[in-house]
Amino acid sequence: MVKMVSHGKHIAIIVQQLNKFNPENQSMEDFLNESAKMLQTLNMTEEKFVLDTLAGCIEYKPLLDVVVNAFFVQDGRYCLFSERNLYIVICYLATFQLEELGLQHFSRIVKSQDTAKMQKFLRFFFNTLYLNTWIKDEWSHFYDSEYVKENWIDLLLRWQPKVQQLIEQLTDKLNNSTTTVKTSMVTHPKEFNLTVPRPRAIPIPLPIPVLEKRPPVPSSTYKPPKEKKQLEEIKRKNRRKAEDLLLKANADQFRCATMKPEKRENTHDSMNSKPAFQAQKIQSKIDNIPIKLNAAAILREDALYQRKMEQELKRIENLLRGAGDPSEFLKWQKQMRGKDLEEQLAEIECRRLQGKLSHEEAVLARQNVIQENKKKADLMREEKAELMQQYAGKRLQEQKEMRELVEQVVEGHKNAKQAKVKLQKYKQQIVQKVCEENGELLQQALEEEEEKLRKRYELIQQIRAIESLPSIRHKFVDLTETGGHGLICEMSIAELRERLALLREAQKAAEEEKREQIIHEKQAKEQLLRDKLDQISLFRAERGRAAALKQEEKKRKSQSGERPMKDERILNLEKRIVEKTMERKKQEGLLKITPQKTSISSRKDSLQLNHCNELEKSRERQFKNLQRGFRARETARKWLPIRQQEVEPQSVYCAPK
Repeated sequence: MVKMVSHGKHIAIIVQQLNKFNPENQSMEDFLNESAKMLQTLNMTEEKFVLDTLAGCIEYKPLLDVVVNAFFVQDGRYCLFSERNLYIVICYLATFQLEELGLQHFSRIVKSQDTAKMQKFLRFFFNTLYLNTWIKDEWSHFYDSEYVKENWIDLLLRWQPKVQQLIEQLTDKLNNSTTTVKTSMVTHPKEFNLTVPRPRAIPIPLPIPVLEKRPPVPSSTYKPPKEKKQLEEIKRKNRRKAEDLLLKANADQFRCATMKPEKRENTHDSMNSKPAFQAQKIQSKIDNIPIKLNAAAILREDALYQRKMEQELKRIENLLRGAGDPSEFLKWQKQMRGKDLEEQLAEIECRRLQGKLSHEEAVLARQNVIQENKKKADLMREEKAELMQQYAGKRLQEQKEMRELVEQVVEGHKNAKQAKVKLQKYKQQIVQKVCEENGELLQQALEEEEEKLRKRYELIQQIRAIESLPSIRHKFVDLTETGGHGLICEMSIAELRERLALLREAQKAAEEEKREQIIHEKQAKEQLLRDKLDQISLFRAERGRAAALKQEEKKRKSQSGERPMKDERILNLEKRIVEKTMERKKQEGLLKITPQKTSISSRKDSLQLNHCNELEKSRERQFKNLQRGFRARETARKWLPIRQQEVEPQSVYCAPK
């Protein structure tokens, strides 16, 4: 067992040496030799302990880094990263040197360090759960798992109960320790032996300036400007004009298509006077117009018709097997969609009315809050006046104290001038000595630099002399000879050129064969496309006739829609809104009787109410537009299948080229 006196000193030396070690620029042997030279002042046993610990920390650094890194992540989040090597040394001693040192010596080393840091690290490291799980698994990546368990983990678990007692001692020490504040030595200044000056006459105190009375705040600050009222009136007028124009535009949106009876007679006379218009005959077969299609469009259209043929065949097979007609299901689906639309519109109307009701309740609550705020404002004014009086008294007291302090500071400045002169002379002497030493060092540096320049000049002259010697640069080349490198595949330049010519001829022949093959494939593809076009023209003609028949049948049928009735919830909400508006108007009438001091808040509230009313009107207009949009969407959904059947046979003509 090693016996040492100053444990904290040796641990500090080990940590300092580990901070200097850089594995990229220095080997472990060189580092230990340099450390041994620095530790010659220590005893043999102390030097051996320090060097062994340094070598062990460097050798087992990957194992120790696993534990220390996990400690900084989990329990040591608030520890300094500069103390990392201290935890590495303690971890090494606990893992590899605990048997040799003994618990008593190990506890002395631990107690020589900071108690809180050691207690936190040992509690983390000697946790049996950590030792048996992730520490054992991580160390098994570097060494054999059986070797790790037998030599290190079992040893640590055997020492764990005794180390736990040491941890409890450290925790007791932390709990019982009282924070001792180090009292620093106070410098007591000595008075200078100076002649006592004559007492000065007491200056006459300066009169305290009295602030002039400020003019009262004009009443116009509490009144809104006239321009604001004028702008609001202009906005309201413009909004009313825009709403009237919108109503007229919605009412007369198809007026341009109707004609007055006077103009109708004039146009009829003018039409009779003009010669009859001879209309040209329109070609009956529109599908036979020649349209140039690319290959992709032809194949796509052919695949579409093939798929439709398969669907039609499947439908016929199902009918033959006894399948039913889906027309009844479509009617039921249409009715259910209409009911869903009516419920959705009723739900939207309920939400709108609930929002209007909550707005009326918020306005009433706002008016109650205004009355409470008025009472609080009066109390605040009284408290503010009392605080202002107290502040004025404190201000006068502070001015007296400041005058006394200024007089004391002026006396202290006079005594400090002589001390500054002495300090300045001492600094000048130090500067002269430093300048002399710098001059000597500069002289030595100049001499060394001149010697280096002289050696460089001689070396450059030698290199130039070697370069000036003549050299044979011309070399005769024979194209029929090989390089003479001793390789099996070696050939001359002439043979290489002949082989390249043969390769070019073979490449041209292969290109000609490939070209002929591409031409044959292209012709076969064109023939296939022609066959597809003939088949597509037949399909188009049949689809056009079927679509025309369906359109004539659907024009004969008439559709009618019922107007949805209002829900009971909507009627109840409308009644509650009317009651709340009557209550709010009564409350507004009571607020108008209050004095003129609260005119600002009341005007603000009136502006807010006007703004909210305008918002409510705009919401109603949006709801009506939304209702129209729902109805238009439903009619469009009804007409969509008809339109698709009309467009379907003609959509193929617009394929991309």
